[in-house]
Amino acid sequence: MVPSVLTMDKHNYKNQAPYIVCYAKKIHFFRSIFIVTFFLLSINYYWPRRYQLTRFRSPPICGGRAPNDTITPLKNQRTFIISAYKDNREGNIIRILGIVHHQEVKELYCYFCCNSNTNATTTRAGIDIHQDRFGFPYGLADIICTEPPDCRAEFVSVHWSPSEVVHNLTSFRIRNRDPGQFTANFTVCFSTMFGNYSNVLQFIQTIEMYKILGAQKVMVYLNNCSQQMEEVLQYYTEEGTVEVIPWHIQRYLKVSHNWQYPNDGTEIGYYGQLSTLNDCLYRNMYSSKFVVLNDQDEIILPFKHRTWDSMMESLQWENPNVGIFLFENHIFAKTAVSNGNFTNTSSWNGVPGSNLLQYIHREPDRPNYFNARKMIVDPRAVIQTSVHSTLKQYKNFKNIPLETALVHHCRGPLQPQLPRAALIEDKTIWSYNGSLIQNVNRMLEKFITKP
Repeated sequence: MVPSVLTMDKHNYKNQAPYIVCYAKKIHFFRSIFIVTFFLLSINYYWPRRYQLTRFRSPPICGGRAPNDTITPLKNQRTFIISAYKDNREGNIIRILGIVHHQEVKELYCYFCCNSNTNATTTRAGIDIHQDRFGFPYGLADIICTEPPDCRAEFVSVHWSPSEVVHNLTSFRIRNRDPGQFTANFTVCFSTMFGNYSNVLQFIQTIEMYKILGAQKVMVYLNNCSQQMEEVLQYYTEEGTVEVIPWHIQRYLKVSHNWQYPNDGTEIGYYGQLSTLNDCLYRNMYSSKFVVLNDQDEIILPFKHRTWDSMMESLQWENPNVGIFLFENHIFAKTAVSNGNFTNTSSWNGVPGSNLLQYIHREPDRPNYFNARKMIVDPRAVIQTSVHSTLKQYKNFKNIPLETALVHHCRGPLQPQLPRAALIEDKTIWSYNGSLIQNVNRMLEKFITKP
């Protein structure tokens, strides 16, 4: 046993010094091992528990690696794979969503691990770049491969060469292989949450409004947000309302805050918004009856009905051949504040962000400007979607008139020069006050007291 330094005299200390140094090094070594192990376990527990990708084993026969991010670059850095889907509407088609350079990517191949074959079967892919690229060098593409006959592959790999060793490639699980029953009537797809998003109160109110209107699920493609917002996302994730998909596109491409190419060296617009919307559409193709495509500061508010269920039942009955329903976007400017008599909202005062109930004045339509609509769609009727319309679809679309519903878009003004008298008073959201205030208070009470 090594004696304590504190109990030794100088003579004994000199004699025992080599042993003490050795003992101290051992302690330091094991302490370092413990710290590193604890750090790795912490990362593995907290971040994956919240949002990390669902892991899967690599194909047992052909091999291949599992993706470690939502976006996977190919070796040449000109193609980035997001996910693969079986398109049951078109026979044996596998539709792979990827981001490609529109000029430089001309040839791609799919590698299928079929049944008991020990070697992958290779087929050449078709590359269909979505037309709404808005001038940026990179755009979303459908990488389309025909599954070989008598092949029921669980995974697929993609490469620009037809002779690559499949063990060196990343293998993507083919989703939607077996369509099941609906688990939701309405799933809301947010485009990318970025810019250190911190409008916590408005986000909570919006999620609670969605639940009142009939949504069972909200998909958030998260680039970054504030710490408070991340805690709210974690709460709703554990509740089962929200699913967070990590979206770190800036690791791979120079992203722009603009939707149209500003010729400034950026490579893709608006943090890859179109990629997230299409991926969300296909993720929920067979699990949700309808998909709602909008932003986190927008709510499709019905006038004639109380819920989306009753509204869509009526719209479908009136329009049996329509699968895409487009709603007018109306700006409720945050510069026009209205202080209503809201009771039982004192707990909201400490929550950062805007209070939706204070904004009941909307701007009139701008003459000669396109009204950017948002959509509720039957996902099985859509092949490709943009932000304000679908690009390819199986069913017709319909513009829904203002008297039926509108998109309540609470943001900064688009017409800041307008006097308040020129704004249109619209208290539709106040008709939900009772339920909304109660639900927000209940959420905050659970959120604040959550261990």
